[in-house]
Amino acid sequence: MARANGARAQMALAFESTYGTPPGSGYTRMPFASSTLGGEQPLQNSELLGYGRDPLEPIKDAMTVDGDVVIPIDMRAIGFWLKAAFGAPETTGSAPDPISHAFQSGKWDLPSMAIEIGMPEVPSYALYSGCKLDQLSWTMQRTGLLTATARLIAQGETINTSSQTGTPDEIVLKRFGHFNGQIKRNGTTLGNVVTSEVTYANNLDRIETIRDDGKIDGADPSMAALTGRIDVRFADTTLLDQAIAGTPCEISLGWELASGESLTLVAHNVYLPRPRREIAGPQGVQASFQWQAAQLDGQRMCTITLVNDVEEY
Repeated sequence: MARANGARAQMALAFESTYGTPPGSGYTRMPFASSTLGGEQPLQNSELLGYGRDPLEPIKDAMTVDGDVVIPIDMRAIGFWLKAAFGAPETTGSAPDPISHAFQSGKWDLPSMAIEIGMPEVPSYALYSGCKLDQLSWTMQRTGLLTATARLIAQGETINTSSQTGTPDEIVLKRFGHFNGQIKRNGTTLGNVVTSEVTYANNLDRIETIRDDGKIDGADPSMAALTGRIDVRFADTTLLDQAIAGTPCEISLGWELASGESLTLVAHNVYLPRPRREIAGPQGVQASFQWQAAQLDGQRMCTITLVNDVEEY
């Protein structure tokens, strides 16, 4: 008897033209490191008395379909997740020249996806419809594998014994690495940074109406948030002075390959809190700034620009 093995798991993704209706074609095979995306339906214990000590049969409760997918930050596949987070990009250029995709915060209309996760040896293929991206986060550091975590909210889950995605398009994987990363403040490289965390949240609101199929009606975006943390060796007072003054700055974080592909997040107006500087021993002193971004004078909160060879997302 075949047993499911993570090494053989497959993921395919396509954008829906109608929320909750998976398309019949147009899927793309997606690289991923791990996934907790799934449907969960608990049981409600019977509260009735008078039938002895043994309980009556339980009742099914509402179903919840959500979870996290850990994905590599690469030059091609990451564009699908950015489109889910920010909406369709403004694309300029054409092959063979570099193509620039600018994803901007603040859009109300976010696309939904159909995602199939298959375990062919069982066989079991879980198709998740109406997937919307609630949160996208990553960490910049000196070493390790560069990945992001996409938190998803889906409308429903259907378990099939065969794939419903046809023959998905394949992506040639080319990853960014921590070695290619850089952080700038107001256009100047920011030194002494040890680690940096970034989280973009759509703060989706589940529309939990009464339906005969147990699904939600949708997941609507509310106020977006772009937050993060910068841990720096305390070598100068540049960030501390800004925190005390309460003035914003522009923070740019990203990666660029020698071949020209790049991914850059620009937070146009970043505010820093005044941090505590602890001396924990004889080692170097660090300061941690829990920053948050905002719009200013109608300017959008952030822009992510992906430069690669993909014609359209």
